[in-house]
Amino acid sequence: MPDVNQLDILAIAAHPDDAEITCGGLLIKMAELGRKTGVLDLARGEMGTFGDHTDRVAEATAAAGILDLTWREQLGLPDSAIEYNQENKLKIAAVIRGTRPELIILPHWEQRHPDHLACTRLAYDACFLAGLKKIDIEGEPFRPRKIIYVTYFRNTDYSFLVDISDQFEKKSEAVAAYKSQFENPGNAKKIFRPGVDVFEFMRARARQLGTLVGVTYAEAFTVKEHMLLDDPQKMPVQSI
Repeated sequence: MPDVNQLDILAIAAHPDDAEITCGGLLIKMAELGRKTGVLDLARGEMGTFGDHTDRVAEATAAAGILDLTWREQLGLPDSAIEYNQENKLKIAAVIRGTRPELIILPHWEQRHPDHLACTRLAYDACFLAGLKKIDIEGEPFRPRKIIYVTYFRNTDYSFLVDISDQFEKKSEAVAAYKSQFENPGNAKKIFRPGVDVFEFMRARARQLGTLVGVTYAEAFTVKEHMLLDDPQKMPVQSI
């Protein structure tokens, strides 16, 4: 993928395939609207039960094409050993300064996998540090305007949902690009949520979320701050 001076949206995830599973529909939808989208994977996924780092890197590249990403990189932090420390914060902050996204997408803070928890903590702090003028990071100070959090299967505190009915099948195709993980049906039941086929999970989850807002498929997101509306009368989704 070409170098980019500024992204509109950057998803920061712990491992390859995390962004595809959790917010792939939104990334596809935003690309269709002409937005420059990107993904930063903190690790290469080398500790996954199946495949190796070479497989995961090639699969992430293939998935990026399906998602129509403008940019994707992997930071190379050790899989299953991502540490919450200043060094890693500064590495992510340097990426934020280099790509300058207005919107950042992070994992939710309720997590089963320690890497996912470390990812959201590191990336949030990196967003703050990237805006400090005197900090020792290359590039001009920059701070994203908005941070949203993707939902996993543990949390139910949604702030808003996004209709991905037209993007769901392409999202599934992007996840299927990770053949080392999901091509074997037996493997697909051991990844992301153990005992549950990832494709069945994504479809059931997206459909359940969609029923909440009257669409076929949806993805859910959380924000920590209040949302401001100009005209409540134009809010979608009927109350009664």
